[in-house]
Amino acid sequence: MSAPRILLTRRWPTQVERHLAERYEVTVNDGDIPLSAAELAEGLRTYDIVCPTVTDRITAEVLEAGKGRCQMLANLGVGVSHIDIDACRRLNIVVTNTPGVLTESTADIAILLMLMVARRAGEGERQVRAGAWPGWAPTSLLGSDVTAKTLGVIGFGRIGQATARKAHRGFGMQILYHSPHQAPAEAEGLLSARYCASVDDLLRQADFVSLHCPGGAATRHLLDLRRIALMKPGAFLINTARGEIIDEEALIEALRDQRIGGAGLDVYEQEPRVPAGLMALENVVLLPHLGSASVETRVAMGMRVVENLECFLADLAPPDRVP
Repeated sequence: MSAPRILLTRRWPTQVERHLAERYEVTVNDGDIPLSAAELAEGLRTYDIVCPTVTDRITAEVLEAGKGRCQMLANLGVGVSHIDIDACRRLNIVVTNTPGVLTESTADIAILLMLMVARRAGEGERQVRAGAWPGWAPTSLLGSDVTAKTLGVIGFGRIGQATARKAHRGFGMQILYHSPHQAPAEAEGLLSARYCASVDDLLRQADFVSLHCPGGAATRHLLDLRRIALMKPGAFLINTARGEIIDEEALIEALRDQRIGGAGLDVYEQEPRVPAGLMALENVVLLPHLGSASVETRVAMGMRVVENLECFLADLAPPDRVP
């Protein structure tokens, strides 16, 4: 029997690519440019397993156009809002993801964004690089402390809890959280976390709001004009989850009018496009989707994909199958 044919839609860490190439017939997207819908459909027609990432929009149309050979989408990443899961179920295509292995690195970026936006680090770095820093002054670039402030976490899964842990233990922050289900008392106790029954209730109380909920139709524009208006004056909004969770135009308006203190964003609704309105503002930190971008984490993600596809090929249940 010939080796299964596997397509990697982007370049992966060399260690993972080598591991796969030694065992299977692997094609890598050497150009490392996101594939078009037509190219993705062709991949589904040509390969036994396709390994997509967040940059691949695998819609029902793509799946229908490419149906035939592909039996599995082994996604590199936790979020799968870029894949039409219902269509995959209908076409009997198994979908897996990579939970757990990117928890700490993504939480690190959430903390980084809190510190950068609160302490105006982005503004300061731009001044220095532009040769525009006039030197130290008692009232220059005054920001806000992070220590002992209240952090509101929306979405209290692995990454949300890791962010809360780092904030509470590292900076003495008080933790509020909202999630579809209240966390076990043990988890709450470890973080002295208090459950908020609604997003609105959390927004009214938090000095920092960090988003960790999944993307998709249910959370699209969860933070809209009305909800952003509920935030405390001077509060900061952090997003390391999915860009579509925030109504970017509403956020631009709030930032421009200084109705909130600022925002730290690692994700955007139309990546890699970032709205010009955000680019023009000083009170927002803009990162290029760095959440899991450490060598250790990306290798671990790739090897988690390997584990899933190897189980699938051995007729075993993949550990990270998406329901």
